Amino acid sequence: MHTPVGQTRLVLASASPRRRELLGQLGLSFEVSAADIDETPHPGESATAYVLRLAQEKARVVAARAPGAWVLAADTTVALGDELFGKPRDAAEAREMLGRLSGRTHEVQTGVALAGPTGEHSTVVRTHVTFRRLSAGEIAWYAGTGEPLDKAGSYAIQGKGGFLVASVEGSPTNVIGLPLGETLELLARAGLPLPWSAS
Repeated sequence: MHTPVGQTRLVLASASPRRRELLGQLGLSFEVSAADIDETPHPGESATAYVLRLAQEKARVVAARAPGAWVLAADTTVALGDELFGKPRDAAEAREMLGRLSGRTHEVQTGVALAGPTGEHSTVVRTHVTFRRLSAGEIAWYAGTGEPLDKAGSYAIQGKGGFLVASVEGSPTNVIGLPLGETLELLARAGLPLPWSAS
């Protein structure tokens, strides 16, 4: 666990090691307290509404048990048209998702929410990712590595899954799970000390 900066506590409401690593790279001090919520999409809910709702719910749940702290939460989904791709249940579902994403452009959306003593701030960040046209062998091999199993859309661009991707238009850290530029903007809006202003 990191130690808080000054008197301002920052809590990351996520069990994701990727989000923890991204936030830690900025030199920010924070605690980690995961939020356990129902992540089932509502009928007809758009990707934007879905990730924003989940990020806000996660932030509020953890803020309720961390009075006085600022709580940062995020939720990421992959959208192919109107269809949302969450985390696959097993390797077979991962193969099916990857096959459908092969050779196509999809959108990665992350909702980021900050809840604290003086209110809430939130945003949704969108990045377009285009996959190479994948062979059945490539899909089967990657699904068999186990890497896709806890990733929205069944891939990790920062891991072995980087070979699947032909191009990225927008924030690359958004595809990993936490858009850093936009997250820093939310922290600044809330008046939290940033790495270059905390001295």
